[in-house]
Amino acid sequence: MPRTPARSTAADTDTEPAEGVAPGTPAPRPTAATASLADLPVAGLTRRRIALLIGAVIAAWVIVLFARQVGEASEATGRADAMRASNAQLATDVTAAQRELDLIQRQAYIEQQAREYRLGSPREIPFILADDAPPLGPDAPGSAAVRLGAVAGHRSPLESWLDLLFGSGDDTTTAQPATTAAPAPGAGPGG
Repeated sequence: MPRTPARSTAADTDTEPAEGVAPGTPAPRPTAATASLADLPVAGLTRRRIALLIGAVIAAWVIVLFARQVGEASEATGRADAMRASNAQLATDVTAAQRELDLIQRQAYIEQQAREYRLGSPREIPFILADDAPPLGPDAPGSAAVRLGAVAGHRSPLESWLDLLFGSGDDTTTAQPATTAAPAPGAGPGG
């Protein structure tokens, strides 16, 4: 329960009445300089409400601490995932470097690199392509499209589908009779 402030009366005071005031009239109210804080009602703050307020502040503090801990834990998990990905990338890089080391230790690679510095065999004719040389055309000699003996066949899409579904009409994989060489004279059985 809230305390009720004690009110002072003229009978409670030891002071004499002021001049010009009748002896039966109440004494004037005390001024602000003489009022105590215990006499003033505080805006509804009781011990219970103050304890609840302090408890709420402590609970909020604990929640903030735990939230910070959870944030740090999730950040550490993210760093661990990044490290795992980095380790996997490094393992891939090490494997690629090992394959490259195996390649450059081969004699054929060493000879190829030596040719770049004109250290090949005496029978080789060194040549260098210009940096601004255009790429070879699709019909250039030596390309896969134009080889000696290559047949340029043009088929319609219907022929392609029919060959795919029913097989090729010109079967070039038929068995041809094997040619046998005549045995040398005197190399036969029993002879």
